[in-house]
Amino acid sequence: MAGRRAGAGLVVAAVGLTAAGCGLGGSSKATTVVQTHTVTTTRTVTTTGSSASAKPCTGLQLTGTFALVPGSAGAGQIAYALTVKNTSHGRCSVRGAPRALLLGVSGAALPTRVTASGGARQIVLEPGASAVADARFSPDIAGDGDSQSGACQPEAHTLQVTTSGGGVFDAPIRPPTSVCQQGSLDFEAFGYAG
Repeated sequence: MAGRRAGAGLVVAAVGLTAAGCGLGGSSKATTVVQTHTVTTTRTVTTTGSSASAKPCTGLQLTGTFALVPGSAGAGQIAYALTVKNTSHGRCSVRGAPRALLLGVSGAALPTRVTASGGARQIVLEPGASAVADARFSPDIAGDGDSQSGACQPEAHTLQVTTSGGGVFDAPIRPPTSVCQQGSLDFEAFGYAG
């Protein structure tokens, strides 16, 4: 009977050591489970006052100057730039070439013929922003209907601009100039001032 107990003890000991060996020095395999979750978030942004919704500028919203472009003289022509600035607290827009009238030193209307070149894209002016439209003309080559001796036309001191939003504003001409061929001004369309 003692032999049986000893054998049973050995079996129990062997099972204990085997179990202990697995936990201590034996090889064990660990399994790591990684779960990936993808989250998609959709955000809707609503904007108001898009550029397409900017109303045309009025004469009360704009100020401007019509000034010589340095170095632009050539082939009997010269360029002046009409720069307009939005002085209001709201956005507004200009489009195409300006509608304008030349005025003399006393404010009297002078002959004016405005032609337009370029596109007619809308230029949105935030408060304080400016747009520019260049005009080419001859200050000294007389045409039909012009004086053939002396200045072709009286000197223009102001360019009165009619806005598409209603009203007018006066842009001083710097320096004042004659505009020949009965006040012919070839304006480019407005673009953003750089």
